[in-house]
Amino acid sequence: MEYKFAERVVGLKPSAIREIFKYAADPAYISLSAGNPAPEAFPSEALAEISAKLLRDEPILALQYSTTEGYGPLRAHLTEYLKKTHNVGRDFDDILITSGAQQVMDLFTKSILEEGDTVLCEAPSFIGSLNDFRSYKAKLAGVPMDPDGMNIEAFENALKTEKKAKFLYTIPNFQNPSGITMSREKREKVYALAKQYGVLVLEDNPYGDLRYKGDYIPPIKSLDEDGIVLYAGTFSKVISPGMRVGYAVGPKEILQKMTVCKQGQDVHTNIWSQVMCYRFMTEVDFDAHLENLRKIYTKKQRLLLDLMEQYLAPKGVTWDPFDGGLFAWCHLPAGVDLAAYTQRALEQKVCIVPGTAFLTDESEPCDAFRINFSTPTDAQLEEGIKRLARALLFLKEK
Repeated sequence: MEYKFAERVVGLKPSAIREIFKYAADPAYISLSAGNPAPEAFPSEALAEISAKLLRDEPILALQYSTTEGYGPLRAHLTEYLKKTHNVGRDFDDILITSGAQQVMDLFTKSILEEGDTVLCEAPSFIGSLNDFRSYKAKLAGVPMDPDGMNIEAFENALKTEKKAKFLYTIPNFQNPSGITMSREKREKVYALAKQYGVLVLEDNPYGDLRYKGDYIPPIKSLDEDGIVLYAGTFSKVISPGMRVGYAVGPKEILQKMTVCKQGQDVHTNIWSQVMCYRFMTEVDFDAHLENLRKIYTKKQRLLLDLMEQYLAPKGVTWDPFDGGLFAWCHLPAGVDLAAYTQRALEQKVCIVPGTAFLTDESEPCDAFRINFSTPTDAQLEEGIKRLARALLFLKEK
């Protein structure tokens, strides 16, 4: 039978990252392509104890249907926690617990975007969100990045020229894939311009707790006195991605529509996972847990930087500075073709993600690739960087 697919998905392509995972699953390959937390970062013993107690003492709570908005105690605790730690949340805001932060992107887009509307995005940006916007037939308009965040002049020009701009999608902290952090000054300018031109801001903050150096910068949502920012958070990088618990904080009217849309998707987020996150936050020293994560990733980041200085820098590879997160954004020397290099890296049995995967227009020229340093062991990371250097040497010799 010949299948005719909906027009909105005909042009969608598989995620380049997921395609590379096919190689990464082979133990002969070293994967520097994933965005997974380090295995040693999972608080497995504490989670095992919490889960055993939950299933022994209150099994029905964890096994029965629940409400779409989310587990009440978790919603209440997160509301208080985010207000206290990030100044996120106003009287006009509410909170919705989602199946990972990716569902926030989907529900928000589904709720407010009309076909043909424009989504302004950082260029480059997270492929998962870009594909979600594409699935709703959005026009994507990329805004180039400076070392301290989006180029404000280009952002304002896009606001002026894109007459159907509906919202800006931004990852202000340790942006995926570039690792760039938006400065406080630029966050204030972004908010002011969004307000001036009547567009919403979708602020995605999966990496904000993973800062290794530098000063904390409050979220754009902390500036929101006008109900124009939707804030997306997640437990994926600080507790477990497999538990699939994220959350959205934003104007009640928007969240009400997102809740109705969620009812048609999955009824509610996994209730066992929600209770687990709530109890981990309230029964374990959560601040100490976050500090331990930062220690783990600070060590791995320093190792990566040392290895790149030793093996990649002499070959002409450069990278953007990053103060947190899980990724390094590397640039090939002039004259080296990105597609050829990515293929040669695979032949050397090391997986990276080509920068074209993160562009709003994948046909644009790109000299960058993304490295993940959180998932591999120290030995794998060292061998992987050596293989990347060998792949580059081979191409330059040719």
